[in-house]
Amino acid sequence: MEKHYTDSQVKGVSTGTTIIAAVFDGGVVIGSDSRASIGGEYVSSKTINKVIQVHDRIFCCMAGSLADAQAVIKTAKFHLSFHSIQMEDLPLVMAAASVLKELCYNNKEELQAGFMTAGWDRKKGPQVYVVSLGGMLVSQSVTIGGSGSTYIYGYVDAKYKPNMTREECLQFATNALALAMGRDNVSGGVAHLVVVTERGGACGGAWRPAAKI
Repeated sequence: MEKHYTDSQVKGVSTGTTIIAAVFDGGVVIGSDSRASIGGEYVSSKTINKVIQVHDRIFCCMAGSLADAQAVIKTAKFHLSFHSIQMEDLPLVMAAASVLKELCYNNKEELQAGFMTAGWDRKKGPQVYVVSLGGMLVSQSVTIGGSGSTYIYGYVDAKYKPNMTREECLQFATNALALAMGRDNVSGGVAHLVVVTERGGACGGAWRPAAKI
């Protein structure tokens, strides 16, 4: 069946955000801004949390249509819980990313959302995966997304280093979010950061960041 979209429907999912995930020596940092907007004009929330825990050592960031992203993550959490019970073990980060990939690909005509999955597992240690709009799955050491990411590609390329310490990676992610939020009018609020290691996930902070270059 042919689908028709009105201008208002298309405009409604044109949202903005800035999300980031980076691997450091022993873990990963994943974070985002906290602003939710409608059509890039009306700010509906300044304190929404876009970093969602989907299992013990696995977190996701979402970008795009908030309603679509929340529905996908809710379904993914159910699948991962069931998978963990079947396997009698914690799920792999790759398994979580694959669940998100399948959900996005199988519903690519209806969904307008992308995801970053970051976490730690016993098989491969710290990992970051990107599930883009349409269901493409890519593994990366560092990745950024959302409308604010266009302003910080140069900073990320210049400043990210493999095997950073936890503190260096947290500062790197904070700087990147601060720079994006300062330029992108639909990214803002506070920075939510989570550090995931073998011990699990820990809040890295939720504050209004100032870049330290």
